[in-house]
Amino acid sequence: MHFPLTPFVFVCGILASAMSVSALNILLTNDDSWASANIRATYDALKSDGHDVLLVGPAVQQSGTGSTLVLPTTNIVAPGGEFGTIPVGAPFFGTAADDPHIWYFNGTPVATALFALDVIVPKVWPGKTVDLAVSGPNEGSVTGPFAFTLSGTIGAAYVLIERNIPAVAFSAGNGTHRPFTDNTGKANDPANIAARLTVDFVTALTRKVLSGQRLLPPGIGISLLATFYVLVIQKRQLPHIWTWNKMYEGSRSQPHFKLSRVTKNATVETIAINPATGFPVHASDISHLNGSSTDGINALINGRKKLKGETALSSECKTAVSIFSIDSDAPKKMAEPIQDRLSPIINNI
Repeated sequence: MHFPLTPFVFVCGILASAMSVSALNILLTNDDSWASANIRATYDALKSDGHDVLLVGPAVQQSGTGSTLVLPTTNIVAPGGEFGTIPVGAPFFGTAADDPHIWYFNGTPVATALFALDVIVPKVWPGKTVDLAVSGPNEGSVTGPFAFTLSGTIGAAYVLIERNIPAVAFSAGNGTHRPFTDNTGKANDPANIAARLTVDFVTALTRKVLSGQRLLPPGIGISLLATFYVLVIQKRQLPHIWTWNKMYEGSRSQPHFKLSRVTKNATVETIAINPATGFPVHASDISHLNGSSTDGINALINGRKKLKGETALSSECKTAVSIFSIDSDAPKKMAEPIQDRLSPIINNI
């Protein structure tokens, strides 16, 4: 998901380069488009670390589309692909002219992930399986269970987990939407920081995993939320040309990874009427008029209940690591009393 720019730069830390691990077949996707700076930097970093990577991203920005599955019914229409990367009239899917492992698909993130798995993977990797899917790094921050209904980043990871692919959804929280051609190439470019963090996390995930073993159990995924830097961008007169404030450029301390929960300290959106326009808006968009989100129910049902919520960690300059399940059924002890009340109308014979 994409959020407004933040007016300062603060780097909490940059993780040191990871040692190379055994090569994985990694499917890389996102909701910010195939041409975003974050995903291209991550593609390059994972390849440099020895992995076989297939990038398949939406043709255009698809932030906030959640788990919607929308397939194309036409070829690319005006104004074309994100940042002018795909001409009007081009096929609804295609590959980069200079790299047969970089693809676009003109659908929502969920549709893109499925098209990648069912069409592009067999075409590019005949006979191979996907060892890991990485959705992101997202340009915004996806925190709490409410975001699971909104985030295309989460939606893509979720459907791939349903398709028996181990998946990680990564929110980088760098708050910008810019093309990969604007990457400065410097280590402190936020896209490169996010890319290195992705590589380091993938390396850690493979630790103690024997050859042929799954990286994650079936039905289990990971939500990774990094808020170790917030950046400011000064936009020049030319479109999509940015300069990065070099504040804290020399920082090389490790970001603090913390185990967390998706559900805890989380908020949920509220709706308000904008007095200036008379139309409904996200209440948080008019915070200066006392509009805001509100606390979610945060019912702690599964998992380690003492862990801090990723929403709270996001305000502490920590990197939250939340392990989640796609099993939506209620625990037996909670379900049985309700099932008993319903027994007069239930027949499971």
